[in-house]
Amino acid sequence: MGLIGRRAAARPGRAVLATRLGRAVLAAWLVLPLVPLLLWAVADRWSAPAVLPQELGTDGLRDALAAGGPAALARSTALGAAVAVLATPLGALAARALVVHRVPRPGAVLAVLLSPLVLPPFAVALGLDVLLLRLRVPATAGVVLLLTVAALPYTTIVLRAALAAQDRGFEEEARTLGATPWQVLRGVQVPLLAPALAGAAFLAFLVGWSDYVVTLLVGGGRLVTLPLLIGSAASATGNEAQVAVLSLTAVLPPLALLALVGVPGRRARGGRR
Repeated sequence: MGLIGRRAAARPGRAVLATRLGRAVLAAWLVLPLVPLLLWAVADRWSAPAVLPQELGTDGLRDALAAGGPAALARSTALGAAVAVLATPLGALAARALVVHRVPRPGAVLAVLLSPLVLPPFAVALGLDVLLLRLRVPATAGVVLLLTVAALPYTTIVLRAALAAQDRGFEEEARTLGATPWQVLRGVQVPLLAPALAGAAFLAFLVGWSDYVVTLLVGGGRLVTLPLLIGSAASATGNEAQVAVLSLTAVLPPLALLALVGVPGRRARGGRR
């Protein structure tokens, strides 16, 4: 094997090494901030200047359960799921209309869709809260509605990029073979967009899962989600273990969901190979 051949053979190995190193750095970036939370979650007593907890126990877990952690977790999950279910198909419709130019002045329409990213959430929630009260919209429905609007820019951007890169030939060939619009949607468009749909749904879920301002102002304190419970616990002193347990509860499910979201992308790459 000549010098050029040896260099060519070494490049894939370097690429694999760089990929593994990047994944290790990313994993460390995500895991290291959780270490103090894990220590606080099992610390019954941890006072300065001790580097590690002096007493370990489950006081933080008991306090989190007593404060309504499981119910808040269920509400946050339901809220995030509702926002994802609504914002993902709406974002797909908006993205398709923008890509195939079925709307007049697509640039202006896109600017309107992206406007929630520019406006301060506090000002929007405070202003629309009065309108929703006058229209007698239930608090939970109002929170879901506003968070769906807030998530729409993310789903539209992700799906617009995916649709712009998609080959229209597959749809045209399916129609030529006699497929109905529903069959084209189910058998061609959705499988091709599965990775982008999963990513868009994940982002929309995070908007509902992690929201604090809209849920507090529009929900009026009646919809107690996990972020609201964490904020309430963190505002008091001596609740470090409880706050750590609640914070881990808020962080770990999105990380698990992120791992699941990567499955369609890995399958799509495996299929192309």
